[in-house]
Amino acid sequence: MTPEELSLAISACLKDAVSAGDIALSAADIPDEVRVERPKNRDHGDWATNVALQLAKKAGTNPREFASVLSARLKTIAGVSAVDIAGPGFLNITVDAAAAGTLAKAIVEAGAAYGTNTALAGHVVNMEFVSANPTGPLHIGHTRWAALGDAIARVLRASGAEVTAEYYINDAGSQMNVFANSVYARLHGQDVPQGGYPGQYIADLGHEVLTEHPDIRELTEVAALPVIRGAAYKAQMHDIKQTLAEFGVDFDVYFSEQELHDAGAIEDAVARLREQGHVFDDGGAVWLRTTDFGDDKDRVMVRANGEPTYFAADAAYYLSKKDRGYTEKIYLLGADHHGYINRLKAIAAAAGDDPEVNIEVLIGQLVSVNGAKLSKRAGNIIELKDLISWLGKDAVRYSLARFPADSPLTLDPDLLKKHSNENPVFYVQYAHARSRGAARNAVAAGVDRSSFNAALLEHPTENELLSHLGSYPSIVAKAAELREPHRVARHLEVIAGAYHRWYDACRVAPLGEEPITDTNRTRLWLNDATSQVLANGLELLGVSAPERM
Repeated sequence: MTPEELSLAISACLKDAVSAGDIALSAADIPDEVRVERPKNRDHGDWATNVALQLAKKAGTNPREFASVLSARLKTIAGVSAVDIAGPGFLNITVDAAAAGTLAKAIVEAGAAYGTNTALAGHVVNMEFVSANPTGPLHIGHTRWAALGDAIARVLRASGAEVTAEYYINDAGSQMNVFANSVYARLHGQDVPQGGYPGQYIADLGHEVLTEHPDIRELTEVAALPVIRGAAYKAQMHDIKQTLAEFGVDFDVYFSEQELHDAGAIEDAVARLREQGHVFDDGGAVWLRTTDFGDDKDRVMVRANGEPTYFAADAAYYLSKKDRGYTEKIYLLGADHHGYINRLKAIAAAAGDDPEVNIEVLIGQLVSVNGAKLSKRAGNIIELKDLISWLGKDAVRYSLARFPADSPLTLDPDLLKKHSNENPVFYVQYAHARSRGAARNAVAAGVDRSSFNAALLEHPTENELLSHLGSYPSIVAKAAELREPHRVARHLEVIAGAYHRWYDACRVAPLGEEPITDTNRTRLWLNDATSQVLANGLELLGVSAPERM
């Protein structure tokens, strides 16, 4: 019995109780699916629901009385062996071994779809993350959101949301001129100007510009700089996209800030917000009255000299997302961007949106790596490329995904390179590889999945493993709801531990000349179900599921 099947069965019992007049609710009050979760103490049963606490008040009764009525009906469900009422009205449900064991077959048959759900169906989300300036290579400061942002997008999609992963290219403003001046200087054998971008990569970009424009040195500085700016920007963005691809991160949209300016979107944003009554003029500048929406001070949109501010571009960019039909906008920002939260929410409110619904700002804390060396190419940063080369994509991505974004994090390279159970990514990947090896050995011994008898999965380690496999869909749903993919990583480690204990206690392939039985065949289903869940979870984290290790 899967959690989904139990949920639907509880809902059906509720409907029957209402129809019989045992519970005073309307049909509209009954949820189509009732949330079921694993109790913290497994002695309390296999599953628990608080539906009685949720609906008792509407039914004009107390939760324990509501639970008592529902309990009597739940006990008649095929596969349910016991129902107990706990505390103020929780229902603890125990299923028999055969009902629990059917989950193994259901998982294998569901395949990659197992764990997906529709909790966020209808949500249309724009999620912006990384968005590094195109003036240098990606570095350790961008690494956390590259890994976490991509994992959040994946769990949101797994829960039914329509998600667009977007990279905002800050290709307008003074930093692009500084970038072009730096490349120009290195092209002419000069030191970069004060405040310019150091590092060998600037000279390398100069060589790429020279290859594309062999006569660039013959142009005047005024004529050369726009050409250098465009060519170096193109080359640097290519490097950024290539690094992200190596890290397993794909963006649906790369959105140019410069295009906002070129299309007149800044002026349009000011005009639209003025129509809403939130823009005012003072001291020759144009302001947005963000203090009306909780910001600590009003923000300048256009300076007295007529130059728009970055804040004006932020407003135009938000309105662009709104105009493109994204009802929910998620911003993933670095630890130094706490001050942006109120101003972005103020923009949303000024645009007529609900800042508690239509915009969400997540802040990620700093990450460091013990023993990491500064990039020889970039000079003063730890490059993401170097981290991938040093530790491997899987180790970096998994390690970043298994901690909440708001906790500072230091990675231990010695641990991440260990092939031992101390290394979490190895522990989970090895469980998957071990399960695939067990499947190969079983097939080689003549075991197949031609029969399945769920009642044969009665060993305590099988009950434990099935329990954790059954919890996986609710873990995915909760990870999506809270934007916390570390919940998936930690649960995979729990599954891996349960699988290793089961593997040590229960044979899939017969030993020696022992005959092949339905127990072997049924255990192969459970083995393959574990493989599937581990692979599905690792996919959500952007980590590979190796067949062999």
